Amino acid sequence: MNRTVFRRAVVCLAMLGLCMPQMAMAANPSSERAPGATDLRLGENGSLLGQVVTTQHAVVANAEVSLCHGDQVLARAATDQHGRFAFRGLDRGVYQLVAAGQQQAYRAWPQSVAPPAARSNALIVVGGETVRGQCGQGSPLCNFLTHPLLIAGVVAAAIAIPVAIHNNKKPSSP
Repeated sequence: MNRTVFRRAVVCLAMLGLCMPQMAMAANPSSERAPGATDLRLGENGSLLGQVVTTQHAVVANAEVSLCHGDQVLARAATDQHGRFAFRGLDRGVYQLVAAGQQQAYRAWPQSVAPPAARSNALIVVGGETVRGQCGQGSPLCNFLTHPLLIAGVVAAAIAIPVAIHNNKKPSSP
């Protein structure tokens, strides 16, 4: 009898642990953190070329673009009438481009050693929230299916149901 009580207690504790996922107890991520860096191939003489556009694909003319390395602003440039900008004389490294409150990190590579997937131009999208991926804000079903408590409930059921079935089987008499 003690063994049965012990098993039930372990199952209950496991289910409780799954119902309180670590994501719910974790600290909120900082909104100031830059997104993942994108590989970028530098042009001749270490030139970094780019364009600033809105979420509706309209170019942003006369926007100030800052080139930063860490907390230090290395240079500033203004976009032309086509939203394009350029910085010259850069070495390889990680840089942040900031325009109209949007920040994008880039790993700059010389042409000779750039990864094959490296882009040749930087792109900064401003003026609204950019949604990446298949499940955007307008998809309540997708958001519901990623809820931590729903996932925890499915995992708990996947563990508890087989255990309950196994424990309910009556021993066969010889």
